[in-house]
Amino acid sequence: MNRHLSPQGIPRAQRLAERAFATLERFLHIEAVSGIMLLVAAAAALVWANSPWAESYHALWHLPISFSIGTTEIAHSLHFWINDAFMTLFFLVVGMEIRREIHEGALSSLRQAMLPIAAAVGGVIVPALIYLSVNSAPLQQQGWAVPTATDIAFAVGVLALLGKGIPGNVRVFLLALAIIDDIIAVLIIAFFYSGGLEYHGVIPVLVGVLLVFGLQKMGIGSAWAYVIPGIIVWLGFLLTGAHPTLAGVVLGLITPVASVRVMKERPLERVSHIVRDLMHKQDTRAVEQLAAPLKQLRDAQREVLPPVTRVQRALHPWVAYGVMPLFALANAGVSVNGIDLSGAGPLGVMMGVTLALVAGKLLGVVSVSWLMVRFGGCQLPADVSWRGVFLIGLLAGIGFTMSIFIAMLAFDDPQLLGAAKLGVLLGSLIAATLGLLWGRYYARRRRVHQAGQSV
Repeated sequence: MNRHLSPQGIPRAQRLAERAFATLERFLHIEAVSGIMLLVAAAAALVWANSPWAESYHALWHLPISFSIGTTEIAHSLHFWINDAFMTLFFLVVGMEIRREIHEGALSSLRQAMLPIAAAVGGVIVPALIYLSVNSAPLQQQGWAVPTATDIAFAVGVLALLGKGIPGNVRVFLLALAIIDDIIAVLIIAFFYSGGLEYHGVIPVLVGVLLVFGLQKMGIGSAWAYVIPGIIVWLGFLLTGAHPTLAGVVLGLITPVASVRVMKERPLERVSHIVRDLMHKQDTRAVEQLAAPLKQLRDAQREVLPPVTRVQRALHPWVAYGVMPLFALANAGVSVNGIDLSGAGPLGVMMGVTLALVAGKLLGVVSVSWLMVRFGGCQLPADVSWRGVFLIGLLAGIGFTMSIFIAMLAFDDPQLLGAAKLGVLLGSLIAATLGLLWGRYYARRRRVHQAGQSV
């Protein structure tokens, strides 16, 4: 039987536990913290890979893990499962973020999206050109796309560290640019870094997608029902030779932005009616009287938030504090002593990636934004000055997760791959540091300007 007590009568241990869980939930949704977690994981990987225990670092990721279904066995290394399976969840969140922005965010209207689209394209083309100007050998040129990507979590996390002195529209601009950047990166992976396609794998992809649409038509809103179709889509992409993480993007893009269940009432009204009925039950201890209404209440509560929002919020802590730090730990462990930078190849790759991320992103974003405002009929968003665009250009140079991901697709040579990863880490660190310094200056100048206007 439930006991009804005043807040003062609730046991101290229970109050402390509730307060701790509420604080933890708020903490897990702070963007700056997820960026710090990435940084800590990358630093741990670097220290581990250059310590006396370096062999254990590399041995861990080559540990074989296999699954058997009947006579079929799938066996791959732990590194594969992290990069090709777990990272699908990261790309699923990316796909849902794109879906939301297209539906109701900065990409919902072409006029509103034109400036961040143009800035993102500039932030892809200019770094690629700078990288290619430094690397002329065909083998090195395969890494042209490494410095074109922006890490959303890291970039927005660094921006969050600057506090409320930065206008909200700067964050919106950066988020829109980073999302468009991710769209371009996904297209680059699909068209330039996937092997020759095996078309028999397309059938499972289509079957999985049709199953998803079928479940949506049936009004099934539970995310667990979509796990098996999602696995079928992932296996299909794996069979085609395309990178299987693209399954996450596809599934994210087809996640509904409205309730999949057609209801006679709006979800909130339905919740209200069920709660009212429950309160008027004569015997609240009778299981048969409560079971059906409580199930209806759970279903109605689930439909209050659209699936794209509900699933994204549910996955965010797992991706931000599990998948992405694990990816960083598994892939940022560059053995500095193992890279021979005396050769032109590795040195060119490292310098090209670093320079392209720090200078190329800034130059591409700012110059194309200026051209679009000057000649393209675009306007800067409200409260966003050119100092704000400069800050966005610096933070866009934080490549990290996506850049390391592309580097592993671009290079088979361990020396070139190690040099590319080192360039990503150096470039991202420099871009983040410059972004923090410039952001503090920008926020201070803004406060002085606002104080002058209020006098």
